[in-house]
Formats: sequence, C-alpha cells, structure tokens
Amino acid sequence: MAIPGFLSASAPSSPLLSAHGRSAMAGGARHPGLRSSHDRVVHGIGSAIVAGAFAQGGTLPSEELLLERFAVSRTVLREAFKTLAAKGLVVARTRVGMRVCPRQQWNLFDADVLAWHVGEGVESRLREELADFRLAMEPAAAALAARHATPAQIAQMRGLIAAMGEPGLSRLDFARADLALHKLIGQASGNRLMAGTEAVIETALFAAFTLSSPVDDAAEHQASLRGHAAIVEAIAARDGVAAAEAVCGVIRHGQQRIDAVEQREGEIRNHEG
Repeated sequence: MAIPGFLSASAPSSPLLSAHGRSAMAGGARHPGLRSSHDRVVHGIGSAIVAGAFAQGGTLPSEELLLERFAVSRTVLREAFKTLAAKGLVVARTRVGMRVCPRQQWNLFDADVLAWHVGEGVESRLREELADFRLAMEPAAAALAARHATPAQIAQMRGLIAAMGEPGLSRLDFARADLALHKLIGQASGNRLMAGTEAVIETALFAAFTLSSPVDDAAEHQASLRGHAAIVEAIAARDGVAAAEAVCGVIRHGQQRIDAVEQREGEIRNHEG
C-alpha cells in the first residue's frame, strides 16, 4: 500500500554526499545503494520530511503503514525513529505517534540532513549561508593549522595541491582533491569541533561545483590553484594571519564565480521571457 506523496525509499540523495557523508562528486550517481534495512528506512523517511512530504508539526503515518511500506520489522522501524530523532527531524509524542519537528530544529550539521537538502536542490539562500559559515570557521581553522600542522600533514597538503593542478583534470577529481585539502586543514587545526564541520564544507563545495567548477576555465583553474597553494604555504610558514586571509580569498573567489553564473542565467531567463 503506497503512502501518498511519500518519496521512494530507495531514491538516491545528493550527487555529492553519501548516506554517511562520504564524497563521490558532481555529475554522476554517487549513491551506491543503502547498506541495511535501517539505512533504507532512515533515508526514505528523512528525505521525505526534508522534501516536504510530511508537514512540520504533523505526524508520520502509523507504524503499521510504515512497516508495510518498508517491509521491515518493528524493531528496525523504531531504531530508525531513534536515528531520525537524533537528527532533529522527529519527536515521539505519547498517544500521538512520531511528530515532524519544525525546520529550525533540524540538525544541519548532520551529513544526512544536509544531503537530503542538497537532493532537493541548493537554493541561493543555502549557498549564502554555507559561504557565511565557511568564512566564520575555516580562516580560524587555517590559523590554528599554521600552529599545529605536522610536517607530514603539510607534505600531504602539498601533494593535494599538486593533484589539483594536474592538466586535464575532471570536475570530480578536482573536487575530491579540494575537499580532501579542506578536511585536512580542519584536522590539522587540532580542534575537534572545527574538524567536525566536514559535512558543511562538503555540501558547500557541492553547491559551488554544481554551478561552476574551476576546471571549466583554464584561468579560473589557475586562480583557484594559486589561492589554495597560498593557504598551504602560509601554514607551512607558520603564518596564521596569512593562512586565514588566503582561506577567505578562496571562499570569496568561489562565491564570485557562482554569482557570475547566476547573473548570466538570470539574464538568459529575462531575455527568453
């Protein structure tokens, strides 16, 4: 028995984020198949909530309907409810059932919740919020990395810069190296909270590269490469101020590239209208 408006439990989420936050970037099917009945239920209900299939403040269908929908045991379904509750999406109400939480309670630091948002399309407001968050966090992480990064981490960063500069690089390969570099800077900061924002950075990069990748234009590719290399060399020089400034430059450069694409698309729509 189908539940009206309910998204397919096996539908893929975003092209970038896996159900567990692993990267497999832009333009291809990243979703390798949900690994367990629990994952399938969490993905099916969670992505439907984010897509608006269930009203905020409303209740989910009864356990009986969901058990039939997903063909799982009651134990699996209730464990999935616990996972969704931990993500801020639902809350149990006595004699009512599982109620959908207001959007402001959803945990946007959770990789799955971000993935489900991206699966619905990254609107301009979310891109701006992601950029603002990065500007608030990543410069500080880079400054700390300039103090704490080990020689091995710096060598690894330089290796990623070399990978980002390979000729004929695909969007996917550039994105993987770019994401790995930003994650490594967070880890090198020595601050576990900063290192824990990887899902936000991953989503921001997906949002950027969906519209425009630096490898699409030779000059943009070189500009992006120089900006990222400046971050790494400032970290290697133990210059926290320069590292923070270089990160700001990279984030703003990416945002300017997106703004230019959106402006061109807006002009095309206006012309066609």
